[in-house]
Amino acid sequence: MNDHSNSISITIELLEKIKQQYCLKWYGTHGVIHWSRVYENGIKLAEQDGVNSNVVQFFSIFHDSRRRNESTDNNHGNRGAQLALEMRADITLSDEDFSLLIIACRLHTSARTHHDITVQACFDSDRLDLGRVGTMPDAEFLCTPMAKMPDIIEWGYNRSLIHRLPDQPFGLSMYKDRVIRLDGI
Repeated sequence: MNDHSNSISITIELLEKIKQQYCLKWYGTHGVIHWSRVYENGIKLAEQDGVNSNVVQFFSIFHDSRRRNESTDNNHGNRGAQLALEMRADITLSDEDFSLLIIACRLHTSARTHHDITVQACFDSDRLDLGRVGTMPDAEFLCTPMAKMPDIIEWGYNRSLIHRLPDQPFGLSMYKDRVIRLDGI
């Protein structure tokens, strides 16, 4: 059974582990600011029937986690999937849902779509953030019915032009380079 809730899956400890091995600028084009928008895009797209919000949440932090540069990096999705495999103990997904995360990370730049709506939502959550690199998302290259809606495309595009962390990225609060939980825990 898929979890459609907006429960927080990302932990401060997991983000810190990813940050320790991230080789690009933390606040760069493909870094934590992008991941936080992908997370929020994914939460929005998880309102569709059949989308597992927890898979999309984990996708947001792993899909670009092993990029080696800010331009073309054809194998970064596979490396992001490998990092997720290495950190499996920190990822609170069933084996079936974890498989969807791995598929989404591996294919997010090479596949146009996928038969599973959760993987589609992962692809779309990333593609709705293309404004940060000067590209307006095109409905033809989006997968889910919701992502193809003109108002959702505009929403994602407009948000992608703002280079700052949202108020509550990943359900956490960022302060400079230190990640702290909003609730003080």
